Amino acid sequence: MNSFGRIFRVSIFGESHGETIGAVIDGVPAGMALCEEEFLADLARRKSGARGTTPRRESDSPQLVSGLFEGRTTGAPLTVLFRNENRRSGDYADLRIHPRPSHADWTAALKYGGFNDYRGGGHFSGRLTLPLTAAGTVAKKILSGAEFRTSLVEVGGCCDPQRFAETVENALRDGDSVGGVVECRVRGVEPGLGEPFFDGAESVLAHLLFSIPAVKGVEFGAGFASARMRGSQNNDPIADRQGHTATNHAGGICGGITNNNELTVRVAVKPTPSISCEQRTWHTGHQAVEPLIVKGRHDACIALRAGVVVEAAVAIGLADLHLLRASAAPGTGL
Repeated sequence: MNSFGRIFRVSIFGESHGETIGAVIDGVPAGMALCEEEFLADLARRKSGARGTTPRRESDSPQLVSGLFEGRTTGAPLTVLFRNENRRSGDYADLRIHPRPSHADWTAALKYGGFNDYRGGGHFSGRLTLPLTAAGTVAKKILSGAEFRTSLVEVGGCCDPQRFAETVENALRDGDSVGGVVECRVRGVEPGLGEPFFDGAESVLAHLLFSIPAVKGVEFGAGFASARMRGSQNNDPIADRQGHTATNHAGGICGGITNNNELTVRVAVKPTPSISCEQRTWHTGHQAVEPLIVKGRHDACIALRAGVVVEAAVAIGLADLHLLRASAAPGTGL
C-alpha cells in the first residue's frame, strides 16, 4: 500500500497535480525538538533549478499540521503537508488515452479501472518524493549519531563528474533523457540492526529504495562485482573486537545485520520516460501504435535530484530498525 514501517511508520499521500501532498509519520518519539526550518536544507537539495531538471517551480514549504506542540513532538502521528502551487494539468490530457512507454500511465489505468489521476503521473509521480524526503529529515534526527554522505557517481554511463553536465546537455539537445547512479554512505550506523531473512537490513532498505519512482537497481557494498570475485578476495577480515573490517565488500551488513562498518549502497535511476523526441507506442483510443511526443515539464536526468531522496529512504529504514531494536527486551549476551 502507501505505508511502510513497523514502529517508525511512514504513509505518503497526494497526487502530482492535486491540491496537496504529504506524509503522516507515526512512531516519532515524544519530546524531540522539531521545527519547519529543519526540513529546508534537505528539501532544497531536491529542488529543481539546475540545468537538466524540470522547469516546474514549487515553494515546497513544509507545514507541520499535527504531532507537534510547543516545538516538541507529542508522540502522536506527525503530519507534514505541502501545497502544489504550480500545476499545468492540460499538458497531460492526451496521456489518458496515449500512455507513455515505461511509465505507470498504462499500469495505473489497468489496476484502477481508469479512475487513477493521470495528471503529471498522479500518485506515481516523482513529486511524491518530496514528502518522502521530509520523512527522511525526521528519521535522521532519530539517528543522531549517523553521518550521511550521498553523491552522484554516474550519469548516462559516464563516471567522470566533470562530464556530467555535458552528458545531460547532449540528452537535452536530442529531446531525450539519461539515467544515473547514486551512492549513499552512512558512518556511525548502530551495529546489530536488522534480522535474518525477510527483515534483514538489506531487505528493509531495498524495499524502501525500490519505492522511489525510477529506481531499477540496488546494490550493497561490492554488489554485483562480488559475483566476479573469489571468496578470498570478497571476504572482509575482522580487524578488532568492535567488528571493524579491513575491507568492506559487504557494505556494512552481514547476515542481514549491521556490522559496525560504513553502510554503502548504490542505486540505479533510469532515464525519465517523459521525453520530447518522438516515440511510437500504443494508443488505447485508436487501438493502434502511433507517434507520441510528450509535453509538460520534466527532468532530463532524474538522478540529479535523487541523492537526498535515496538518503531519506535509507534513513527511514534505519530509524525503523533502530526503534525496533530499542523496543526489544535485551538479550543475555555471550
